[in-house]
Amino acid sequence: MKFFIDTANIDEIRIANDWGIIDGVTTNPSLVAKEEKDFRALIEEILGIVNGPISVEVISTDTEGMVKEALDISQWSENIVVKIPMIPEGLKAIKILHNKGIKTNATLIFSVNQALMAAKAGANYVSPFIGRLDDIGQDGLQIIRDLREIFSQYDLKNEIIVASIRHPLHVVESAKAGAHVATIPFGVIEKMFKHPLTDSGLNSFLKDWNKTQK
Repeated sequence: MKFFIDTANIDEIRIANDWGIIDGVTTNPSLVAKEEKDFRALIEEILGIVNGPISVEVISTDTEGMVKEALDISQWSENIVVKIPMIPEGLKAIKILHNKGIKTNATLIFSVNQALMAAKAGANYVSPFIGRLDDIGQDGLQIIRDLREIFSQYDLKNEIIVASIRHPLHVVESAKAGAHVATIPFGVIEKMFKHPLTDSGLNSFLKDWNKTQK
């Protein structure tokens, strides 16, 4: 399973990329707005750090506007993947962009049907938001299990990105469910490192070593 980092913060991206585990980046208008930087300059800086798919979202809600934005953004780099919202106008945009060879990521997906429609329209990636489903009392990971079964049954090449990850267990369960990608906030990646036995074991090793230096 590939790891993307879900952020537009340059420091977080640099740190995670230096750990050697990042395969790509996902952004959205909210994450970009938090950085208070020029949009294109920020994306180009990200492109200069991570050599992998960089998802950049359109802000238009009509097909013509989405396609126009996507055609512009996609020219910035061959690594750009254009995020399109899962709405009827978005589906039309995905189909048009697919026919033009523009890579897309269908975002704000909350059901198997939505993901299947996006896949049929030609989205390279479909992004179910499992944490937000958990928030309303649904089993967010079930959509991943269902999609993986269906995609395998029909040999669909679209990739499933698990989005809205809240904690490390979401990453483990996504991997078990067969997701192609988990896009993970920086804070969750930090938590994935941690285990009390690692800390206590290292302290014990260092304590024993220091005894030999006296």
